[in-house]
This record gives sequence, structure tokens and C-alpha cells, in this order.
Amino acid sequence: MITLPGLIDTHVHLREPGATQKEDFETGTKAAIAGGYTCILDMPNNPEPTITPEALDKKISLAEERIYCDVGFHFGATLDSTQHFKQAKDKQSLSLRDKIFGLKVYMNHTTGTLLQEDPQILQTIFESWPKDKVLMVHAEGPTLEKAIQLAKNNGNRLHVCHVSLAQEVTMIKKAKSDGLPITCEVTCHHLFLTDEDAKKLGPFGMMRPPLPNKEDQQALWNGISDGTVDTIASDHAPHTKEEKNPPAGGSIPNGIPGLETTLPLLLTAVNEGKITVEKVIELTNTNVRKIFNVPQQFDTVVEVDPTKHYTLDARRLYTKCGWTPFEEMKVTGKIKRVVLRGQVVFENTEIVNPPKGNVIYPEKIKQQPD
Repeated sequence: MITLPGLIDTHVHLREPGATQKEDFETGTKAAIAGGYTCILDMPNNPEPTITPEALDKKISLAEERIYCDVGFHFGATLDSTQHFKQAKDKQSLSLRDKIFGLKVYMNHTTGTLLQEDPQILQTIFESWPKDKVLMVHAEGPTLEKAIQLAKNNGNRLHVCHVSLAQEVTMIKKAKSDGLPITCEVTCHHLFLTDEDAKKLGPFGMMRPPLPNKEDQQALWNGISDGTVDTIASDHAPHTKEEKNPPAGGSIPNGIPGLETTLPLLLTAVNEGKITVEKVIELTNTNVRKIFNVPQQFDTVVEVDPTKHYTLDARRLYTKCGWTPFEEMKVTGKIKRVVLRGQVVFENTEIVNPPKGNVIYPEKIKQQPD
């Protein structure tokens, strides 16, 4: 048996409120626990987007006492949402910046209504965001150059989501060598699937960014090896089977579930000698806590059997959407038990206790002046 610290996923779409036919706080956090994640951070691009303090407080109230792992929240970037970025004058209560872990800026098209392409609006967003907090971008290919330049000009802590291309790895590596405070994540669907798999998967392999070719995929693994890649996230983005397979002429949403398959895939890579256990811990816990100021979870561990061979099966998943692009993939390494703050919450494929998760907020750090 191997014991890991509880995994942290900073890129999860729990879909509540507004799209609970896909996932909700209960099913999504059950999936997280079953996947070895004891803490996840929720993205803002719901049908009712998290772009006001009121929308954030609604999410918090919906999550409380229903979540099986700890959950924190990100905020969405629009021109209007920038008015909420300043520190609240009432120092006795939590301000918006105290409640959220990062700002998500969507600079390329994806699910939701938060796409930002206007240069002036982007400048306002980058210059307004507190410099001590992470600014996350969905920025593919050439768009990433714009994001890096905006962050450089405005002194932002930039985190690049779901890197998928060799050219993006090169850009991030150069920015790091230039001394910019930039970090990045990769996902297991980009690490373990390619454009060839996309042809077989059809709509169930559609996502943004799209699946890479083999050369781009190898660049991601190289980025892990040389330290360019800082974290691994699931980008858990569930849709129902019906939504993914609409009648002729219907639109197909981008995104796949990933909370329950990420650790088994990484353990398989450990078994194959592609990555070490120590590196997995670094990418899924140590680095994540440093970058996003995620509070430490005490007496929290994931016990895995690194020798167990089995086949991924959607019928055993807790996610409400009930499918995976990794169906029937053979993996090595199985989660046996998850302990959250000293209490067993998952054992031998079963959730074994009522919800024990908390809504969490960032650890306090020294804040720069607005």
C-alpha cells in the first residue's frame, strides 16, 4: 500500500446552480472523494455565472452541509465583475477576495457566457485584479501570448489552465526563465488521449482545448519532467449522455468528467515508470497549496494499492453524468481508502459516511495595496 496526502483539484465544474442534470454538489463531491480528492475548487461558468458576490454566496449556501470533500470557489471575469475586486471596507467580515481562490478569465471560446476578447476589457480585468491572488486563464495557442503580455504589463500572478500544446509549454518555460510569476496545469485527458482517440470517441471526446497530437502530448510529459508544469487538474466538466449525443443538427457541449479517473491514470503512469509517486504528490498537493494558498488538511490521506490491475468502468462511477472517455482502459493502481480529518469517508469503492466536507477559504497571506 502507498499513502498519499489528499489530492487537491483546482479546476472542477460542479454545475450547480443551473445545470444540475449534469452534476451537483453532492454527486460531484462524492466523485471527488472516490477519486482521492479531498479538496476541490469550483469554476464560475455556470448558467448562473459566479460574477457577483451574491452569486458566490448562493453557491456557498447551496454547498454547505451537502459536500463530501472540501470545496472552495473561483470568481468569473467580466467588465462588470471588476467592480467587486476591491477589498471590502468592512474589515470585520470576509470580503470577496477573502472568499475566492482565483479569478478565471476565458480568453477562448468554451462552455458558458464568460468569453472575453475585447482588448480594453481584458486590460481592465488584468489591471483591476489584486496582485497577490492568482489570475487563471483559458488561453489557447497564440492567445496565450496575449495573456502572458497582459500579466507582465500588470504584475499579475498568472496560472495557465489545461495546457495542451508544445508551443504553450515553450511560451510558459520562457516566461518562467524571464522571471515572471507564471504557473500552469495539465490534465490527464491531454496526457493520456490524443487526436486519434478523439476520432473514435466522437462527441464524447470533444473538449476545449481539443485533444493533442502525439508530439504535443510528449511535450506535456517533458514539461512535467523538467518542472515547467506545476500542477495536474482534472478539468472535470460533466455533461449528460443525451447532451453529448444530440439529435442531428444539435450542438454538442465541450467537456468530459475526470475526477474519478485522474489518480488511477497517474498511478498507471507510475507503474510504467513515466512519473514518480513523489512527483504525483508535488503536482496534486504540494504545488497546488502553494500556488492557490489552499489550507492544509490534517489527518487526511488516500491509501492506494499500486499493484491492483483493473478496467475502468463507468457503471462504478459516482459522477451523475455516468460515462468516461477512458471506458475499458486497463489501469494499475486502485484507491482503497480515503480519510478526511481522521474519519474514513471512502473504503473499497463505497462512500461510507455522511457529508464531512467544508466550504473553505484561502489561507491568509500578506496583501499588497490595491
